[in-house]
Amino acid sequence: MCAAFVALASALVPLRVDAQKTDRAKSLGTQLMCMCGCGQILTQCNHINCPSSGPMLKELDAHVEKGEADNLIIQDFVQEYGEKVLSSPPSTGFNSIAWYIPGVAFALGLAIVIVLIRLWRQRDIARLASASSAPVSAATASSTMDEIQRRRAREQADRDTEEL
Repeated sequence: MCAAFVALASALVPLRVDAQKTDRAKSLGTQLMCMCGCGQILTQCNHINCPSSGPMLKELDAHVEKGEADNLIIQDFVQEYGEKVLSSPPSTGFNSIAWYIPGVAFALGLAIVIVLIRLWRQRDIARLASASSAPVSAATASSTMDEIQRRRAREQADRDTEEL
């Protein structure tokens, strides 16, 4: 019973493609995308029995075993599968926009935030200035006069008590 279960389980586990024999092949595999539609890097495609990654990895190992240059291997894959096989867009031509847009978007967002903060601060300063230059009401003026008179009376009382 146990042996049958082990045999069944081993039959269901896909055989791992013997690929990526060298570090150079692994490095090149990270520069390429799997073409099965999963959107994963070639060396990290985890689909069981993936129809694309196995043959692509074997092809990559064959190129590495022949001793071809890295850029020639990448160009061979680009010719066979198109530019979509590259894991990062080339930094030339129209594709260079993909490299610049994140920095430009960040700078633009930061500039907008700075401008908004300055506008809000200026609006608050203008509001405070207009509030301080507002005419004084009669009730406020009379309470201020009362306060001044009390202060003068205290000062006079203090002087009178010091003389005794």
